[in-house]
Amino acid sequence: MNTVYLLTGGNMGNREENLATARRLIHEQCGTITAASPLYETAAWGNTDQPAFLNQSLCLHTLLNAKQLIRRLLKIEKVMGRIREEKYGPRLIDIDILLFNEEKHHYPFLTIPHPEMQNRRFVLIPLAAIAPEARHPLLNKTVEELLTLCPDMLPVKKYS
Repeated sequence: MNTVYLLTGGNMGNREENLATARRLIHEQCGTITAASPLYETAAWGNTDQPAFLNQSLCLHTLLNAKQLIRRLLKIEKVMGRIREEKYGPRLIDIDILLFNEEKHHYPFLTIPHPEMQNRRFVLIPLAAIAPEARHPLLNKTVEELLTLCPDMLPVKKYS
């Protein structure tokens, strides 16, 4: 059984409903979600002229390998209406693999661990809510340690 940490997010449409739909589809098609962080709201990162994002981190137990999982996650994004037009642009849903066991992968379409997770508070805060002791296999630091060292100062607030 593989333990995977995901980050879901979006800033278009009904953000809460979109994250709930993604959670349900991931659970139905990819494995068992064993933990879900609260929802967090963050101003857009990268391209800042767009609505705020809601993000949630999930812990998934799956029998799928990394390649199989990313294919299913991309299919879920597509079924939900995600269109990839602009890097860092607005989106209905985004599902990223942050950590996959303690494995390291580098494919043209997937890098694990997520190459920028240590530099983004909107990733680390939800992840720390469910897995503060999870270890980054390249940096050899826990999520909690990465959060204290994170250079990003973008505010991330719990969404009610």
